[in-house]
Amino acid sequence: MRDADAVWEILAPVLRAGETYTLPRDMGREEAVDYWFAEGHEVFVAEEGGVVLGTYYLRANQRGGGSHVANCGYMTAPEARSRGVARAMCEHSLEEARSRGFRAMQFNCVVSTNEGAVRLWESCGFATVRRLPKAFLHPKAGYVDALVMYREL
Repeated sequence: MRDADAVWEILAPVLRAGETYTLPRDMGREEAVDYWFAEGHEVFVAEEGGVVLGTYYLRANQRGGGSHVANCGYMTAPEARSRGVARAMCEHSLEEARSRGFRAMQFNCVVSTNEGAVRLWESCGFATVRRLPKAFLHPKAGYVDALVMYREL
C-alpha cells in the first residue's frame, strides 16, 4: 500500500463531507485505506512534483458475466480541485481500462448534486443511463438522486 498516507489525506476530507460517496462519514483511516486498496482495486495516484494531488481505483464493476465493464472511484485533494486533475485521472483510467480489455466503464452512484463531476463525466463521453430517485442522503440537501453513468470503450 504505497502512498497510503497521501491517499488517506485525500480520502479524509471527502469522507467527512459526506457529499459524494456512499461511505460512512466517520470512516477511520484504516478502514478507508483498506477500502481504497481492496483486493481487486488497482490504485493510481496523480502527482505533481512528488505531491499526490488525486487518486483513483480501477476494478471490474461486477464479477462473472459483468466483468467486462470497468468501474472507478476518484478523489482529488481539496487544494488540487479545478486544476484538471480529475479530468486527467478519468482520461488515464479510460486508457488503462481499455488496455486491460474492458469494453465499457460504469459509475454506479454519481450524486446528482455533484454537478462538477456530472459535467466532467459527460464531457468524457459518459451518459446518464439511469436516475435513481432520492437514492443518496446528502448531509445538506437531504435525499437527492443518484445517477448511473456509462460509456463504451
